Amino acid sequence: MKSNQSHPIGVIGGGLAGLASACTLAARGHSVILFEANPWLGGKAAELQEAGFRFDMGPTILTLPSVLRRIFAEADRRVSDYLELVKLEPQWRSFFEDGSTLDLVSDDTAMSHNLDRFAPGGRVSAGYRKFMALAKRLNDISQRFYFYKPIGGLRDMFNARNTFNPGTLGDVLAMRMGRSVAGTIRSHVPDERVAQMLDHYTQYVGSSPLNSPAVLCGIAHMQTDEGVWYPIGGTRAVPVALAKLARELGVQFRTGIQIAKILVEEGRVTGVMTDRGERIALSAVVSNMDAVRTHRELIGGEIGRRFEARREYEPACSGVVLYLGLKQRYEHIAHHNFVFSRDHEEEFEAIYDRGEPAPDPTAYLCAPSQTEPAVAPEGGEALYVLVHTPYLRAHHDWKQMLPAYRRTILEKLKRTAGMEDIEQRIVFERVLTPRDIHDRYRVLNGAIYGLSSHGKFLGAFKPGNRSPDVSGLYLAGGAAHPGPGMPMVMMSGWIAGDTLDRDGISTASRNRATMSYQPELAAA
Repeated sequence: MKSNQSHPIGVIGGGLAGLASACTLAARGHSVILFEANPWLGGKAAELQEAGFRFDMGPTILTLPSVLRRIFAEADRRVSDYLELVKLEPQWRSFFEDGSTLDLVSDDTAMSHNLDRFAPGGRVSAGYRKFMALAKRLNDISQRFYFYKPIGGLRDMFNARNTFNPGTLGDVLAMRMGRSVAGTIRSHVPDERVAQMLDHYTQYVGSSPLNSPAVLCGIAHMQTDEGVWYPIGGTRAVPVALAKLARELGVQFRTGIQIAKILVEEGRVTGVMTDRGERIALSAVVSNMDAVRTHRELIGGEIGRRFEARREYEPACSGVVLYLGLKQRYEHIAHHNFVFSRDHEEEFEAIYDRGEPAPDPTAYLCAPSQTEPAVAPEGGEALYVLVHTPYLRAHHDWKQMLPAYRRTILEKLKRTAGMEDIEQRIVFERVLTPRDIHDRYRVLNGAIYGLSSHGKFLGAFKPGNRSPDVSGLYLAGGAAHPGPGMPMVMMSGWIAGDTLDRDGISTASRNRATMSYQPELAAA
């Protein structure tokens, strides 16, 4: 498709996906304007600094650094010149209700030894190795058919020429369509504690492993293959690095500007209108806003109704986040930790089926001071505690619900994670509830992870990155393909930018004179 227009490209939202898309497009010579309603860039990858503590407010786990490398390579830059990444081992520590603990490590042999000590006899370690072999196969399928492509559904993955190829049919069967993550894990791993640990790879997509498709088991291989990393400066350092790259490439940032409407004429994007009534002509738009809210609030009308009628879009889960400044850190806590619930079925049934907070939740803890002491006063800890909750329902009043649920969370940490004196160590505290998340980030019903991945056949599919309804509209972020999680949202931004560029939309060229390009950074 070719346009006679030569206006800039607009990116709505300066989250990780929006920044990735802006960098990709600018590196390929397009003029880009990025609009961000907040005064900061990075979306949920924000930062809280107070009382000598520094917290990442949103995502804290960085995997698949290859996605970042691809984005920076668009401009012949090296990630290492913008970010210092530290590889973490163990990847996380697991605490169980029976008092046992288990470290997840990246090396399969070392992990097998851990499992033999944890559950002697060899059956669990053998089952884990078989599961990881399946995860590798599923990841390979995803790499060939799913990632770095503007996928909107199963038919987009396989073209007509290869659909009946025996190898392709084998790949389809290997995806175990109709099977769940939880069922697939338990068919390999006989120990319920280890199965519960593996369930929580779906933590990255905010969905129940009981209802999510088996293909998501491939996340296990992605993580062990490329590792878990911590950027010095926290995960906030990632959007800071992307924004720096974008500025070098001439991207124009307009923060504190809220987009009220995407302007559409004769089925194609012509620009945007701000909440101040300003109309800005654009050749195309990449929306990093939630895909459902983009269509419902920024487009509306018949186009918006058509989008929402295409399928049922269920929000992923929300959460309560406690930011706890501790005067003394816990030495037995790793950088990343999961404190598991007493009963995974009880937990997921409450959150995902009944829409109520779990009576005994799994808590994720991030304790970064051992990796970067500067996050807290000497000897202290900037402890991040996340508990998944349902997305917002009409009857949820978190101002009323929070005090009791805070007690539930802290009692869980005391009982299961050996943090009996945590209340005596807290010297600073802030909190985000699902209502706060909904209002702060303009996400759907307070969902942290965009749209849910529920559905054993098609749950892995999100709205495609190229709109089928509006020419010149592209979608990025956790509510667009390939879904939530730091690397996936950045990948979605790259896909949206790459697709727009390949579609041949005529846009204004970047003014290269505005680039603070440094030749020494162009080396591979």
